[in-house]
Amino acid sequence: MENLIPFTSSDLAKITNHRSGEIKFGEKMLTFPKNANIIKFLEESEAKYVLFGIPEDIGVRANLGRPGTRSAWESALKSIANIQHNKFCKGNRILILGQLDVSAEMQQADEINTENAENRLQLSKLVEKLDKEVTHIICNIVKAGKIPIIIGGGHNNAYGNIKGTALAKGKSINAINFDAHSDFRILEGRHSGNGFSYAYEEGFLKKYFIFGLHESYTSKSVLDLIKKTEQRVKYNTYDSIKITKEKSFEQELINGLNHVKTDYFGLEIDLDALPNVASSAMTLSGFSVEEVRHFIHYFGKSQNAAYLHICEGAPDLAEAKNTHLIGKLIAYLVTDFIKANYVEPENS
Repeated sequence: MENLIPFTSSDLAKITNHRSGEIKFGEKMLTFPKNANIIKFLEESEAKYVLFGIPEDIGVRANLGRPGTRSAWESALKSIANIQHNKFCKGNRILILGQLDVSAEMQQADEINTENAENRLQLSKLVEKLDKEVTHIICNIVKAGKIPIIIGGGHNNAYGNIKGTALAKGKSINAINFDAHSDFRILEGRHSGNGFSYAYEEGFLKKYFIFGLHESYTSKSVLDLIKKTEQRVKYNTYDSIKITKEKSFEQELINGLNHVKTDYFGLEIDLDALPNVASSAMTLSGFSVEEVRHFIHYFGKSQNAAYLHICEGAPDLAEAKNTHLIGKLIAYLVTDFIKANYVEPENS
């Protein structure tokens, strides 16, 4: 994992706010000892969950979105480090792996003018480089018997999450995506809008469920594509659940789980599905924070949940005085997943 920047104990100490009479996650979460063999340490660690950050917005730019998702990882880590370690959720269940080193790719992306279609192909090539790195790291985490929790960057990284998990498991996997958009667009070069379609086309994604599509922002071509694959790709719309109320949120949770629970599945959360959350495709209409938290709890309970990916949050796009709120939201979602998913060892 040569393109990984490991997160150290001294890094963790710098972002943990110690307070007398309290124990914070930052005092209990695990990090890699200096010069440790990362693969061996992963395999032997008592932690079940591995935090991994992808601080990039290259895929978002290639999809003509607003950059800013690079900042979610740092914001989330600060908030996670300062959660209370208690009987409800314990910090030592988490190992902080670190972040993908994307500095060279981000520098190249900063110099590309996205208004030119030819230039956007250069961004797609950079996304392909990221795909390979994300795939490699996720594969190693899953092979070690751990559950990755991936934070930050665009939804382009769903591809690497799916492929890496599938390679580690030795078979294709399923995915459920809490999102206003399908990210199942045509194969026109990699970007944040086609991670799932590429994974599907290449045989790494078997079944896919999109939860909460916004009807006004889903193209006819995508709907036609989904219709052709309706046995394996299913969806519901936000409008049918919350506006016309033809469907119920709880029943749709059941339908979604029934579709993906037959095998290992990835749990994908796009923060642009929530109103007023700073993201590359910010919306004013969407599910509530309580609903996405319940969604994560519901799917996290399944022992076939293979990873959690929280993406598209962009603290850099928030009001200056509220940039910390994206990190705090992500921290809630991470702990909701762990609380639902964690099973105490029999001999504990």
